[in-house]
Amino acid sequence: MYKSYQDAVNLLTSAGKFHISLGLDRITQILKLLDNPQDSLKCIHVAGTNGKGSVCSILSAILTASGKKIGLYTSPHIFKYTERIKISDNPISDSDFAEYVFDISKLADKNNIDLTEFEILTAVMFKYFADKKVDVAILETGLGGRFDATNVIKSNLCAIITHIDFDHTERLGKTIDKIAFEKSGIIKPNCPCIAAENFEVFKNIAAKNNSSLKIASEVKTADNFALKGVYQKQNLSLALNAINTVFPDIDKSAIDTGLKNVKHICRFQYIKDKNLIIDSAHNPNGIKALRQSLDFYYPDKKRRFIFGCLKNKDYPQMLQTLFKPDDEVYFYKFNNKNSCQTSDLRKVCPISSLELLDDTRINFNDGKLTVICGSMYMIVELTQKLDIRII
Repeated sequence: MYKSYQDAVNLLTSAGKFHISLGLDRITQILKLLDNPQDSLKCIHVAGTNGKGSVCSILSAILTASGKKIGLYTSPHIFKYTERIKISDNPISDSDFAEYVFDISKLADKNNIDLTEFEILTAVMFKYFADKKVDVAILETGLGGRFDATNVIKSNLCAIITHIDFDHTERLGKTIDKIAFEKSGIIKPNCPCIAAENFEVFKNIAAKNNSSLKIASEVKTADNFALKGVYQKQNLSLALNAINTVFPDIDKSAIDTGLKNVKHICRFQYIKDKNLIIDSAHNPNGIKALRQSLDFYYPDKKRRFIFGCLKNKDYPQMLQTLFKPDDEVYFYKFNNKNSCQTSDLRKVCPISSLELLDDTRINFNDGKLTVICGSMYMIVELTQKLDIRII
């Protein structure tokens, strides 16, 4: 019986699959049954708290512009699961996605391997990239690093660790050093590592693995760099340091073309027809970076915020960081069981606020800059609700 893309989505989001369970045992078992496709790939592996997706997108754009066949694995997706698995910026087709998902799920069930959603996707990615014989696979960790399903690879062309901050503390630890330790799990023996920061644990793990460790040197932001946001300077530095380390012979014209063409939606993305910024910032560090970017690019603009987040996030800190006294603020409860109640957000908001309801009308043409932020889940819902086209 033919299985559709929607059938695959229904499987992935079912109660039995849609949860987090860190560890490498299950992904190792299923990949062994698939003849270990990950072992045939040359990988660049990226971990960190914020900036992972941007670094991966920059690398993919540059290497694609150089003529290489590049596999890109990122998460989460905005609209469709197929966004997570791309080759040279082309998402896996709906039919291929469904076929790989069901083939791997059937194999797992036959062998009593209880895979999570992310483990199924990761196995699909490795098999698909190996079947398509990509030149390089760029892998973004899903959560953490040490026990993330992507970390089943034995080696990498290089590991990249972006800025480290507090997020997912219930799983990764409640101190920066513990979180950094989990992220450093992607450092592989005799493989270089490029990091945004010089944590002691990075040096210790690199030394133990006989791996070179380089703290990314700052680069001048290219004039034609398509990604906006002050925080992208650090992401650009990490990506270019990686290119210089692993592919020193890549032509400057390929780098320039890649930087001009790179896309990463919902990261300080400006929607001109609605005078609107959409940003996926969802933790205190990301919100701080968003505020800095708004102050840099739009210092004199009056601002309107539409904010919602998951209830396990440090939203009191985010709200204290984000708003100015004269901002217009709407809170929104989106359709997710873990969405924070607007009443809880309003209790800790430092300025007056409103609730965005079904009958609320936003005038996008009143001269104010509208900013939607706080959660990817909310962004998806609001783009449909408010008729916002972001692609």
